[in-house]
Amino acid sequence: MRREGGLFGDLDWLVVFLYFTLVALGWTNIYASVYDPVQDQNIFDLSLESGKQLLWIGTSVILIVVILLLDFRIYESFAPILYVFMILLLAGVLVFGREVNGAKAWFEIGSFRLQPAEFTKLATALFMGRYIATTNVKLTDFSTQVKALLMILIPIGLIQLQPDTGSAMVFAALLIPLYREGFPAIYLILGISAAVLFILTLLVPQPYIFIGIGSLTLLLILFQEKSRKRILSTIALMLVISSFVFGIDYFLNNLIKPYQRSRIEAIFRPELVNPKAEGWNLEQSKIAIGSGGFSGKGFLEGTQTKFGYVPEQSTDFIFSTLAEEHGWLGCAVLIFLFIALVMRLVFIAERQKSKFARFYGYAVAGIIFFHFTINIAMTIGLFPVVGIPLPFISYGGSSLWSFTIMLFVLLKIDMHRAQVLSRH
Repeated sequence: MRREGGLFGDLDWLVVFLYFTLVALGWTNIYASVYDPVQDQNIFDLSLESGKQLLWIGTSVILIVVILLLDFRIYESFAPILYVFMILLLAGVLVFGREVNGAKAWFEIGSFRLQPAEFTKLATALFMGRYIATTNVKLTDFSTQVKALLMILIPIGLIQLQPDTGSAMVFAALLIPLYREGFPAIYLILGISAAVLFILTLLVPQPYIFIGIGSLTLLLILFQEKSRKRILSTIALMLVISSFVFGIDYFLNNLIKPYQRSRIEAIFRPELVNPKAEGWNLEQSKIAIGSGGFSGKGFLEGTQTKFGYVPEQSTDFIFSTLAEEHGWLGCAVLIFLFIALVMRLVFIAERQKSKFARFYGYAVAGIIFFHFTINIAMTIGLFPVVGIPLPFISYGGSSLWSFTIMLFVLLKIDMHRAQVLSRH
């Protein structure tokens, strides 16, 4: 898959093929999601989202050429400047941005919109990669761990102020390259434990949870070493867990908006959600996906899609369009393409000769994996509905540009991996 010499000589052509295949699938499904059989429409119509997406695809090709022409060292050298610039844009959008669907996340100039959060993922991955590659920086040191987490938490905090929970959640994917480089496993264990406890709190009545916590405390005290320190430690841990359970209840009822709470309840407490109101998006998405069957209804033949039952059909819920028209087979092909892309990116990351390049490679793989997993999970009812686009498939210029830049910066660095010897 590799050729020597020329501008594209050492480019990973398998990734390029997967990229353009996914982009083409996205373009045709965007057309299907907005197609109206009553009107005379074609896929190139610039008044349709498919026509506009074609313009974004064309500009993405220009971006690819520019990225491949630039010196590969520039991406590491200018990472701190890019990170600071994107943080300033995130702060600026809170003041000067336009509110769309309840989130003040976009800069708008005429008909052009730009979402800084999409590009901040790239900037954060590059900046963290540069920091991790610095001499004497060790992820086993607590101060290094704090700094690395702050690099993630700063953009998360600014994005959550918009509020855009979906975009903020994506930054959790940057923990993947951190663990690859030696981040302590205790953080992962604590995170998984908190997630499990959060879900249990939603599924099990609160009194039963406290009975379980109390019973576990007694068992640990009875069967572990009888020392004052261990007993006090056990009691303290259970008090922390109990406080966390109380905090979840407070979080759901006081800190998040009603529509956000209803999206969580639609997954874990469906009996509390009205399927014709708060649960409409998810219910219609599941109907569209299920109606596709094994091989689908055919291109442009999706009835749920044509009659506009599923909101945000061309963006967050575009997977339901593909599933309805192409069925299980179409979904399987799409998932295979994404898995192949992520696996190839992990392979590329592992063959890098510098920490910076390896960290960045894992970051790109992690972000794409997170996006595609969460997007599909939310459309089939396995995850609360959040605003996370399907990479290369969903309509949107900011999304396509950010993923294109992210991917081809990695390919550019990979082309020179034999020369990439860390400066630090």
